[in-house]
Amino acid sequence: MIRTASIIISLAGLTSAASAQNFYLSMESSDLDVNTSSGDVTIAVTVIGDADVGDYILGALFGIESNNASIIDMQWEPVFWSAFNVDGGYAGNGNYNQTIIGQLILGNDFPPPPDSLLGNAIGTFMVTFAEGSLGRVDLNFVEGDPYTLATLGWPSLSEYESSDGTLNLSGLSINLIPAPGTGALLAIGALAVTRRRR
Repeated sequence: MIRTASIIISLAGLTSAASAQNFYLSMESSDLDVNTSSGDVTIAVTVIGDADVGDYILGALFGIESNNASIIDMQWEPVFWSAFNVDGGYAGNGNYNQTIIGQLILGNDFPPPPDSLLGNAIGTFMVTFAEGSLGRVDLNFVEGDPYTLATLGWPSLSEYESSDGTLNLSGLSINLIPAPGTGALLAIGALAVTRRRR
């Protein structure tokens, strides 16, 4: 009797693990060290959507938060396959209001575009840093409502939402650095000041 009960409990654990739904939203940038010594600098930060359920990205709702005055502008560019777009716009101080993308599905006779497969980009933020800015800027996602990421199974047309599973959000840290020559000049200046005080 005890052995039978432990087998049933083990099987119940496997069932719940198999039905777990994980959703991932992450940011990627080719420039993690940005030199702002010669003027304002704009970089592209791409948002990637992924999940372990479904096949295609169906939609997404999210904002961005950094609370950093070094960011003087942000612009959102959704991917070409997004038919429903709501751009919340730049909120200032390195924050971006909720933006929405959504794919139009015309039954299961026409599969979604290959670029909307899980693990692909859903859009890009063009982030502009002010001239002379230094330090680290952390960009973090703000969850959307009623969900942050939705996926679609094909050809079943099954829909899955992050609000029914586990949402994993991966932000990005960007270092604003002076030009290499500027760092050397600062070090020489500090050395000269130290010698004068002796």
